[in-house]
Amino acid sequence: MVDVAYVFAGFFVGVVVGLTGVGGGSLMTPILIFFFGFKPYLAVGTDLLFAAVTKMGGTLSFARQRIVPWRVVGWLSAGSIPAALLTLAVLHEVGPANPHVQAVMTHSLGVALLLTAAAMFYKTLRGKQLAGAHPAADLGHAAQARHWSLPVLFGALIGVLVTLTSVGAGAIGVSVQLLLYPLLPLPRIVAADIAYAVPLTLIAGLGHASLGSVDWVLLAKLLAGSLPGIWLGARLMHRTPERLVRGVLSLLLAWAGTKLVLI
Repeated sequence: MVDVAYVFAGFFVGVVVGLTGVGGGSLMTPILIFFFGFKPYLAVGTDLLFAAVTKMGGTLSFARQRIVPWRVVGWLSAGSIPAALLTLAVLHEVGPANPHVQAVMTHSLGVALLLTAAAMFYKTLRGKQLAGAHPAADLGHAAQARHWSLPVLFGALIGVLVTLTSVGAGAIGVSVQLLLYPLLPLPRIVAADIAYAVPLTLIAGLGHASLGSVDWVLLAKLLAGSLPGIWLGARLMHRTPERLVRGVLSLLLAWAGTKLVLI
């Protein structure tokens, strides 16, 4: 029955991702910790590879549509990937199961969930206005930040957050891009967010795997449920009140984040 529960958890997260585009990390990691009792380091490591596999399909789809702004992906990756490698080096030195590291990961996860909930709630309230506020007339100009260092800096912050918590490359990443690239059309921001998250979560996940922080059997069961879940969610997208689903999820993530911060 436990195996079926893992597959169902993956299916549930897959459906939500397909319906709303919400990052699986913000959902799967709290589920593994609260409902299945996994240690934070195992939940984070397993979820990172789970996210990498699920986001690969989305990246290929966006790439075929030619809507991925690769310049944006490159600048964000220039900050996030080195930051992820540096964070992994620190984890190698102190050990992911170290009680102090576990405390940092738990509280960082709580903060990341609260930030994700706030970003998601903001998008729920302002989604339509944001989508219509980015003309696509000059995509080359729209894909340039005010200064090259800004996407690198924010990418580095997200890289550290994702490596420690597996959360941050979704709603937080989109919110950051909305600030850095206000003229970029929203579909291209979403495409960039998913595309740069693939190498980030893959590198961070493999780094956690080298630390023994990945449960491979669990990962296979989660993917067995999530892949058909994403397929189903994508097809139900236009029949579901997305803003209502996002609003409920933001409240659940805020609850989970608060609980982790107070531990």
